[in-house]
Amino acid sequence: MGVEDAFKALAIDDPSPRPGTGSGRSDVEEGEIVGERQEGDDVLGERSGKEESGENQTHALENSWTFWFDNPSAKQKQKAWGASIRPIYTFSTVEEFWSLYNNIHHPSKLAGGADFYCFKDKIEPKWEDPVCANGGKWTVNFNRGKSDTSWLYTLLAMIGEQFDHGDEICGAVVNVRSRAEKISIWTKNASNEAAQISIGKQWKEYLDYKETIGYIFHEHAKTYDKAAKNTYTI
Repeated sequence: MGVEDAFKALAIDDPSPRPGTGSGRSDVEEGEIVGERQEGDDVLGERSGKEESGENQTHALENSWTFWFDNPSAKQKQKAWGASIRPIYTFSTVEEFWSLYNNIHHPSKLAGGADFYCFKDKIEPKWEDPVCANGGKWTVNFNRGKSDTSWLYTLLAMIGEQFDHGDEICGAVVNVRSRAEKISIWTKNASNEAAQISIGKQWKEYLDYKETIGYIFHEHAKTYDKAAKNTYTI
């Protein structure tokens, strides 16, 4: 099943339950969760009984996922890498995902320096996390403001369990910079070449991405920083 099929499977009629279900946070910052009332929103009490019944139906995902955000202004105040990353919301159903996605800024609207993550629940988007420590990441690059659709398709492929080696996936991040954006998928076991190549090939197909992409071990990135070289390429 391709990403477009996954999109159809996840795009339930009226997928717009209101934020507040699940384990959300109320102390959100500007540029993260946007709680503005959307055009066409109705007070729940004004809906018909039939509509209320449909609204209460939920469709569970195989895994729970957590959105994390690293605010560029907060980064400047922290000396240690990763100290400013904080969890925003954990979702477990299709309805919660669409409620969140439709009420948050997409990459093109985020400030330069922002990092926005979606990781499986209980996995922190840090090299030091035990699940991530022996892993690595695939990365695709975009011009500024051009990653929105690919970010959505990446999210749908992950939470819709479209990868043959989905158990290998920790999560994904979109890094927004002043002139470019990049999306990376983090995986667990960098040395499992067959699994990583499979994930990379499927991801490129889902995104219809034509350029060569590379996979870097986290251990190499920690050691060599920006000089780290790709171990796998496709």
